[in-house]
Amino acid sequence: MGSVYFVHLSDTHFGPTADYSRQGHRSLPYARHVIDMINRLPTRPDFVIHTGDVTTHPTEAAYRLAAETFAELNYPVYFCTGNHDRSADIHRYMPMGPKIDCQPGTETLSYTFEVRGERFLVLDGRGPDQIDPHGLLSPQQLEILRREATPEGPPLTIFTHYPALRLNSPWMDANMLIFNGEEMHQVLLPARGRLRAVFYGHIHNSMQTIRDGILYCAVASTFAGFTAWPNEEMIRADHDAMPAFNFVECLPEQTIIQQRPFRRLPGEPVVRRPTGRAGQESLED
Repeated sequence: MGSVYFVHLSDTHFGPTADYSRQGHRSLPYARHVIDMINRLPTRPDFVIHTGDVTTHPTEAAYRLAAETFAELNYPVYFCTGNHDRSADIHRYMPMGPKIDCQPGTETLSYTFEVRGERFLVLDGRGPDQIDPHGLLSPQQLEILRREATPEGPPLTIFTHYPALRLNSPWMDANMLIFNGEEMHQVLLPARGRLRAVFYGHIHNSMQTIRDGILYCAVASTFAGFTAWPNEEMIRADHDAMPAFNFVECLPEQTIIQQRPFRRLPGEPVVRRPTGRAGQESLED
């Protein structure tokens, strides 16, 4: 079994036009910049995984702009459904590498694929709009996870948009988690000896959690950050946070995750909006 390399990125938040901005930053120039950097990496990744929030508002124009942009990648790309996405739209607009759908004939975006003996599973945690921005794994998704998370089998990696476990950040813990994330964690326990990690996005922050021998790893947004401090009751836009992607190395005996932050683009404006009720003023367009 050889080594497998992949890039993990998340939360590109494409808008319908090239000049769309969120949190004072334009998302499209950063997405183009990230793709250019990935194409020039000294070590070729086997694939790229985007763990959701491809768009901010799931419009045809935004997805077509995203598809056009990701078509410039030199590597296969896979997507998760974020809370700002719709699974049906990703199925329709975003081409992906070879995969096997876990719930064929439905809109659910859940699938497996394999690379040189490594197994990868994408879970769809998008729940009903009423619980947004929380996630929720359906009974069908939990059953799929239960079938995959066995003690025996090839090395396994899980991708989803939402964090499963509490982050010790009051606003994040109250609003951003998978509702049944604790159940998800229990389902994963039998596979901990072969499970490399659970990779996710959503929180616009690089954070790692280890519990019961299982690693949960979040990647920063490609363009805009959130704070997640233990003493903050309200979320804030973090204009000091650097955009980033992760380069993940699946080696026969270990897993290495390189965080790859990069500088703000020259001349790219930053708007520092005041934080209002629930911090929403600093997070919207």
